[in-house]
Amino acid sequence: MMRKSRILLVEDDIGLATAYQTRLEAEEFDVRHCSDGEMALKMAEEYQPDLILLDVMMPKLSGFDVLDILRNTPETRHIKIIILTALGLPSDQQRAKDLGADDYLIKSQAVVADVIKRIRYHLGPGQ
Repeated sequence: MMRKSRILLVEDDIGLATAYQTRLEAEEFDVRHCSDGEMALKMAEEYQPDLILLDVMMPKLSGFDVLDILRNTPETRHIKIIILTALGLPSDQQRAKDLGADDYLIKSQAVVADVIKRIRYHLGPGQ
């Protein structure tokens, strides 16, 4: 049996996080959740997820800071990172791209099914 793909969900809105986690687990992903930037860094190193769904506006460290640190850390720079945020400004999207995000989804424009499609796309065949 193949190992389930690991997803780290970094989201401080508990209702939204629960909805995403439930759906991702139903789609056969191994999901861990945390709700602030500092914990996201710790869990990224310990859990070694295949992909991180990363909110931007969070306690302690912003998603942009987390992204920047992950991309500059040898143990985590390979992890696929999808920004999932309420921030829709082109400047925010450009900043995420410049910092090395693999994708950028705006919460108000993306339903869970869209997010799952993007996750499968980034994880490649067999996902």
